[in-house]
Amino acid sequence: MLTTQVVSESCACAESFPGAVRDGRWRSVMTFYRPIPLRGDQQHPPELPRDLLGLAFNDLPNEYFFVMRTQRLTMRADLSVQGVMDKLGSYKARFVVHFEGFQYKLGDFRLRIGKCINTPNDALRGVMMEVEYMPLSSIEKSKRIMEEFFDIWQEAIVKKNLAGHFINPDANFSEYGLNDHYTPQHTAVQYGVCIVQVMASNRSQ
Repeated sequence: MLTTQVVSESCACAESFPGAVRDGRWRSVMTFYRPIPLRGDQQHPPELPRDLLGLAFNDLPNEYFFVMRTQRLTMRADLSVQGVMDKLGSYKARFVVHFEGFQYKLGDFRLRIGKCINTPNDALRGVMMEVEYMPLSSIEKSKRIMEEFFDIWQEAIVKKNLAGHFINPDANFSEYGLNDHYTPQHTAVQYGVCIVQVMASNRSQ
């Protein structure tokens, strides 16, 4: 069973790496939006996304990101776009998922790890880990390095006898028109892929 103890043990595992330094708290918020039903026989235009995710990252406080998974689109906007959406009244927040934990520096890597909870019931859905290799912004060039890091991480959690296991789902960035140079929009797409995996794991339990 997934508990907050698993989150604490995962953080302790990160801190056990040689040279690991805790570098503050980490928080990201994902909102699932759905179109507000229209009155009478009115219908939304077919191009209106039915599957809309909104993301806010604490290290980019003035920006907001959208991921439209069905259309394979991602958009970067000013944080004020949330107020614009409220005034337009086209979408309503269905539910919100919070990613909360700590950030670590491990040599050339930045690691964020913490719990994944959804409101309003604050149910713990999973443990989220975000890894960044800071010297490179090329996805292709850093791919092997990231894979090796993940293998090392998996070995570490096995030695610690942590309950459960981490999954590294693939995100096909080219489907979203994103190139090899990594940007926050790539991160937004990855969050969208990861939350699907988290929900699937919860349904199978």
